[in-house]
Amino acid sequence: MKRLFLAALLAIGLALPAAAQRSTVYDVTGTNPDGTEYSGTMMLQQVGLSSFRIVWTIGADTFEGVGMVSGLTLATAFSLGENQTGMGIYEIKPGDVLEGVWTVIGAFAAGRETARP
Repeated sequence: MKRLFLAALLAIGLALPAAAQRSTVYDVTGTNPDGTEYSGTMMLQQVGLSSFRIVWTIGADTFEGVGMVSGLTLATAFSLGENQTGMGIYEIKPGDVLEGVWTVIGAFAAGRETARP
């Protein structure tokens, strides 16, 4: 019984970093699939237990999407405009830093992005 209790506590402890993902604004830096660099902000707004509305602002452009946290992973889907759907996957690191990769449907390369609160 003690082991079961300890295992449950450990599982809760491992889930805490994901639970820390709440509504906040992140500074983002990244590399597009073509190798060009970018920076901007990413606003996460929690809209459910593990679901988020996401708005990226890169220069004068704004991109909207959604995300879902599971464990230490944030999965995203977003629109880059008419007929351009993208998706990304981020690892939740200590300090709520997000490191991930993203791509657009039909692309032959992926971009990289880091987001810091």
